[in-house]
Amino acid sequence: MNLKELSQNLGLSQTTVSRALNGYPEVSPATRRRVEEAARTFNYSPSTRAKGLATGKALAIGHVIPISSKHEMVNPIFGDFIAGAGETYARHGYEMILSIVDDASERRIYEGLKSRRAVDGVVVHGPRMDDPRIALLQSLDLPFAVHGRASGYDQPYAWLDVNNRRAFERATDFLFDLGHRRIALINGLEGMDFAHRRREGYAASLMAHDGAPDPDLMRSGEMTEVFGYTCTRDMLARDNPPTAVLCSSLISALGVRRAIEEKGYVMGKDVSVVTHDDALSYLQNGGDVPIFTATRSSVRDAGQQLAEMLLAAIANPLMPPQTRLLEAELMVGSSTGPAPRKD
Repeated sequence: MNLKELSQNLGLSQTTVSRALNGYPEVSPATRRRVEEAARTFNYSPSTRAKGLATGKALAIGHVIPISSKHEMVNPIFGDFIAGAGETYARHGYEMILSIVDDASERRIYEGLKSRRAVDGVVVHGPRMDDPRIALLQSLDLPFAVHGRASGYDQPYAWLDVNNRRAFERATDFLFDLGHRRIALINGLEGMDFAHRRREGYAASLMAHDGAPDPDLMRSGEMTEVFGYTCTRDMLARDNPPTAVLCSSLISALGVRRAIEEKGYVMGKDVSVVTHDDALSYLQNGGDVPIFTATRSSVRDAGQQLAEMLLAAIANPLMPPQTRLLEAELMVGSSTGPAPRKD
């Protein structure tokens, strides 16, 4: 039975039935009891659309993914974030709308979501250094929250991020404490804010230890297994190779390990590796003892928390934008050890 049929059976309007089921005070107690009893009798569960009729909201959150970033849809990091956010939406009676759009059409898509009232808010993924989407969404007065930050934008907006700079500074410090001096960085695309901050943390540690970033030991690109492999293979073939590698992704770190083993080296003995671990559901970093020493922060938890922040902003439009900075935990695994002695 749908809302229309239930309403006809009761001789009430769909709006009245919907408001009764959603606890609105203007519905009399007697009418509310009558509607609730009928709903139980006919095993009726209100749809999101029906709830929307009563609340005036779409009860949906949008996630717009540009085609240039469509790889995100099959990235397990994106999948875990969406799973966490989706759990929160479902608990609050919201649905999720995922859209893949041409980059040139992204502005029009956001404007359409706003004009059609198709969503009550949106989540911004993968912010770039000076991301134009933030100013656009503010001009549209469409509630939003950013997974990450945009360094080049100085107006207040809602975001949740990992302290990437501090995580990679700490990881590099850890390698220095083990005696390493030739430390390589295999980073994500540095136009992305998170990768820029990670490079800053790495560079800050080098400078604090009287060193300086060596361009020959720094790589930036799509965080795939192949990227990690080719970068490490090439650096290990040099006359003065790194003794340690700091990597931005557990996926890339698998390629780093492959290159180390292909060279005949032992990870953790001949070459140490530290990576970032998003605590992925389907790509675990070992069991009780981590395979890789890693800066760890759960992206699934981040999805849950950011969704809660956005829903709170939708419920309370006058609330100032919330921000939340998560600290990554350094987990020591078997991939790191003292720097090898030179003969």
